[in-house]
Formats: sequence, structure tokens, C-alpha cells
Amino acid sequence: MSAAKVVARLPPLPTVRDLVRLYRLRALRQLSQNFLMDQRLIDKIVKVAGRIKCGQVCEVGPGPGGITRAILNRAPERLVVIEKDHRFLPTLEAKACENRMEVIIGDVMGFNMEKCFPEDFRKEWVDEQPNVHLIGNLPFSVSTPLIIKWLEAISERRSAWSYGRVGMTLTFQKEVAERMVAPVTTSQRCRLSIMCQNWCDVRHAFTIPGKAFVPKPDVDVGVVHFIPKVEPIIPLPFKLVEKVVRSIFSFRQKYSIRGAE
Repeated sequence: MSAAKVVARLPPLPTVRDLVRLYRLRALRQLSQNFLMDQRLIDKIVKVAGRIKCGQVCEVGPGPGGITRAILNRAPERLVVIEKDHRFLPTLEAKACENRMEVIIGDVMGFNMEKCFPEDFRKEWVDEQPNVHLIGNLPFSVSTPLIIKWLEAISERRSAWSYGRVGMTLTFQKEVAERMVAPVTTSQRCRLSIMCQNWCDVRHAFTIPGKAFVPKPDVDVGVVHFIPKVEPIIPLPFKLVEKVVRSIFSFRQKYSIRGAE
């Protein structure tokens, strides 16, 4: 009589909630941190980025690593994570496997991605998008300054965009996300609408309720996907466009008596 076949099963990986408890991590208000615990929503964010299998991914502000795991599950060739808070280093290093993941402790506001990815992933700007992606659940305090900084880099085709029209999947306060996609003539149309839509095709993919985060923020969160345009709508230098748009929207309640020349 043959012996019964025994199938060994590995224990399930710890959840984000388990890791937060294990390392006694606490979201810091001064850094605008909020942990997303719902794995279904985490997977949905990564899905918005598109096909990342065998590609290059840079995750911004991974925190305890919920999105990090979802990215690794989709089998990229390599993942680089940039985290400012040293407390998350143990949880992130625990996910590093087979040299597919690199953890960088630093501030993304000053980080240059010019040589972050392999040379063979570079594409010409007019070609199809490279299999390179930026993904991040951004702290509210840096989300708007960071996207403006990255839009300028897109306009000059530098940093990550020296590799071509690299897409971004990022989180913002819901109201900010709605302004980014606001059409012409709508009440939410603003400086940010024009800046985003001038250099990118922008899509508000879906909204995450605030209750899905710990601690619960006072607002809901919008997931926004950006694809750089081949040519901007206004083919002028970034700083000039930004200055004119900022001036126009400085007095939202005023009337324009004379047209701009």
C-alpha cells in the first residue's frame, strides 16, 4: 500500500495590518501618513498602472509595503522603492526577493530618476510607452508640489521621462483629483487642471473612501493615472505656461475686463 502523498503548504504572507502591528508602526501626522489596509483596493491601484510584468517600476512612499507586495505579485523585472521614513525599512527589506527589489531611503522631492532604470528600456518620445511605471500612495502634503515638479520634468523629458513617456499612477485628495480632470468651463477648472492636461492625458480611475485608511483622513482619496502626451497642447516652456496660468487663476472671483495679449 503506497504512502499517502503529503502536500506541503507555505504559511500565508503577513498582511499590511499584521506588519503594522508586528513592527508597532504608527502613521505620523506631521508626514501626512495614512496606511491603506484593504488588499482589494491595493490590488486595484496597481491594476490601473497597466501591464507591468517584466517591466521596471518605481514606487514612491511605500510605507509598510502594501502596494509594494501587489506590484511584486505582478512580476516586474525590477522594483525600486523610495521611502523617506527609516521606520519602514525592516518591512520593505522583508519583501526584497531575488534581487528584484531595491530600497532607497530618501526624499522623492529631490530624487533624480535619470539613471534609475536599465538603458534598454529607453524609448523615443514619439514611440509607444516604455514598460516603466511610477506608482505611489502619496502623502497629501507633497502630492501637489510633486506632480508639478514631475510635470516640469515631463515637459523637459528628463528624470524618469528621459526613458520616454513613462506613465504615473498616483493618489491625491479626491477634490484635487477632480480638479486635475476638470473639463473647460466647469467650476472646478483651475491652474492644476490646465497644467496636468497640457502635458498629460489624465484619468481619475476611481475613488477610495477615507475609511479604508488608518488613521482615517477627513477626505476621500482619488487614484489618478497620467500618460504624457506626445505633444503638449500649449507648446511653450513650462515656466512660462505655469506663470501665465498662475496669474490668471490668482483672482478667481474677479472678472477679466480685457483679454490677454
